[in-house]
Amino acid sequence: MSARTVLAAGAWSPGRHGLAVALFAVVVLVTLGITLWAGRRGRAAEDFYAGGRGFSPLQNGLALSGDYLSAASFLGVTGLIALYGYDGVLYSIGFLVAWLLVLMLVAELVRNAGRYTLADVLAVRMRARPVRAAAGTAGLVVSLLYLVAQMVGAGSLVALLLGTGDGPAKAWTIVGVGALMIVYVTIGGMRATTWIQIVKAVLLVAGSVLLTVLVLVRFHGDVAELMRTAADRSGAGAAYLEPGLRYGASLTSRLDFVSLGLALVLGTAGLPHIVCRFYTVPTARAARRSTIWAIGLVGGFYLMAVVLGLGAAALVGSAEVRRANPAGNTAVPLLAAELGGGTGSTRGVVLFALISAIAFATILAVVAGLTLASSAAFAHDLYAGAWRRGDGPQVTERQEVLAARLSAVAIGALAIVLSLFAQRLNVAFLVGLAFAVAASANLPTLLYSLFWRRFTTRGAVWAVYGGLVPAVLLVVFSPVVSGTPASVLPGVDFHFFPLENPGLVSIPLGFLAGWIGTVTDREPADPDRFAEMEVRSLTGAGAV
Repeated sequence: MSARTVLAAGAWSPGRHGLAVALFAVVVLVTLGITLWAGRRGRAAEDFYAGGRGFSPLQNGLALSGDYLSAASFLGVTGLIALYGYDGVLYSIGFLVAWLLVLMLVAELVRNAGRYTLADVLAVRMRARPVRAAAGTAGLVVSLLYLVAQMVGAGSLVALLLGTGDGPAKAWTIVGVGALMIVYVTIGGMRATTWIQIVKAVLLVAGSVLLTVLVLVRFHGDVAELMRTAADRSGAGAAYLEPGLRYGASLTSRLDFVSLGLALVLGTAGLPHIVCRFYTVPTARAARRSTIWAIGLVGGFYLMAVVLGLGAAALVGSAEVRRANPAGNTAVPLLAAELGGGTGSTRGVVLFALISAIAFATILAVVAGLTLASSAAFAHDLYAGAWRRGDGPQVTERQEVLAARLSAVAIGALAIVLSLFAQRLNVAFLVGLAFAVAASANLPTLLYSLFWRRFTTRGAVWAVYGGLVPAVLLVVFSPVVSGTPASVLPGVDFHFFPLENPGLVSIPLGFLAGWIGTVTDREPADPDRFAEMEVRSLTGAGAV
């Protein structure tokens, strides 16, 4: 019986299911233990938001890579390579190149200029209330979109890996993951979230190294033979190793790929759960070094993902991967079972369950980071910043942390409800939209604030909403929502925007709105506050 047939029919024996459940339980118990240990070590705002700023560059680099390498990377990118070869590799390049932008333009400057969130950077030289309201809203939207995507993916993944299919099992998986992420954040804060991400990163890299070595051993280290075999079993022949199998069939698909690439490359620097990680280290130099570690880990992972994708095509077959899951999300577990000796062997079952548990740990770590980022956006930017009256009493640190914990519960509950209703939605478009919104709303505001002397408060607010609103609206009126059999609403057609990802249009609109808002603002920028921010961001003088 093929690996595909076993997975699709749910034919794993109860004992084999029991092994996967046992490994999942170990992951949950370890992460809960970390949370309880970390939750007793600090109650201040700095502990909750930034983990006490006591993590080393290596630790934060591991956490950064753990935050960034979601299940979409571990399962989705490898599946795309297994199905589409060259075009799947192209898809992964955007994720890696994005970190060069983060390293060169964001890491040190954000660490010096901010405190806990992206809005802190803007508030150094702008009027705090309007920019905190705009940046906090955008942060909530981006984090919630990303969070729903991860939780929907968690439900589908765990239900499939355990052979329980759709229905109640998937729903209960989503509820369980949501409950765990609420516990992680409300009890442990950033310290627990960081250690969970470190553990997840180590497991992910170790699992990827193990599978990569097994694939290369199977082909005696001959990468050319691996590529030839993958092309032969892909069903596409030589086209598998050439561009155009997925992207490039038409002008629209080419533009869609460019749009997606822009969103992936530019969106990373504006993702709230990535930006807040730079505040967990003591200095800007440590932030840069942690980014370098992250680049090495992320780069190494995507190199291994290429081998794993080719291995899945060569050993499992692209047709088998596609039958198990049309998007290719089960390529890595199927490959693990094949490398262990097949689904009927003990080693195959063990390796399959191990990789499945690593994928589950990946989901838990990412949703914890996203929940923390969204609770920080609400409590620190909106509750304690934008909604506080200037002549009213100051929000105390204890009140702010309490608001952050309560908002984590509320946001987690909202994410669970949305995920239950969104089980049939396309997870890939939610992730792409999160990156597009981050690139459209957050990145223009951040870059203008750091480098443009004339940038004003109105320009900042216009840049945020000028990128956020078009990004959301264009997706609503795109083929993702209506007009095709694969749309969210296949029975209706009200789309007019031809691209699935709005980045090609919404990112320039965000930059344009920030420029127009600034040049038409009657209130000029304060040169002294810009000079203060420039010195602080470049030298660290006055940084927290």
